[in-house]
Amino acid sequence: MDDQQREDRPQEHEPHDPQPEGHQPEDHQPEDHELTIESPQQYKALSHPLRQRLLLALGGQPATVGRLAALLDSRKGTVAHHLKVLQEAGVVRIVETRKVRGGSEHLYQRTTRRIAVTERGAGRDTGRDAGPTTALLKAVAEECADAPQEPVLVLRHLRLTADQAARLGATLQALVAEAAEAPPGEPVHGVLVALYEQAAGRDG
Repeated sequence: MDDQQREDRPQEHEPHDPQPEGHQPEDHQPEDHELTIESPQQYKALSHPLRQRLLLALGGQPATVGRLAALLDSRKGTVAHHLKVLQEAGVVRIVETRKVRGGSEHLYQRTTRRIAVTERGAGRDTGRDAGPTTALLKAVAEECADAPQEPVLVLRHLRLTADQAARLGATLQALVAEAAEAPPGEPVHGVLVALYEQAAGRDG
């Protein structure tokens, strides 16, 4: 599906979601376990930069279509479509439906905090499917470009044994998993950690 993610821009942004009188938002959080992406439907859902940005935006508190559209500078209809794709793939869910003037609206949230992408379930006939990885990196690049502060971005190539690579990977994962979060109201930071072995012939 060749969806447009940048050209559909709203004329006006909605800085806040409408809050029904007397409504107190609940503290909905993603489940604290890892979701493994394996099916072709899930791969397709994650192979679009805007859907990756929606997942990044839903990493903290849940949000409505209107809030996400304003945050990502896109149209409500576009955001609603991509949320439906993510919901059908099992990576996004509706955590609350509330009444507002003129109808009702949904609050969306990720189903889990961590999503692991494997090669199983996609690309069986054509080899590795790099769609989700490419979309994620593009989404992160767009977030870095919009960041108010200069992001920390370091790429270093190292010669490592299999044991060294395994230990470094475990250290990086533990570092991110054990990072303590500040109280609500503090700015959200994105953390992307990658460790990969270069394809043969690319090391010079």
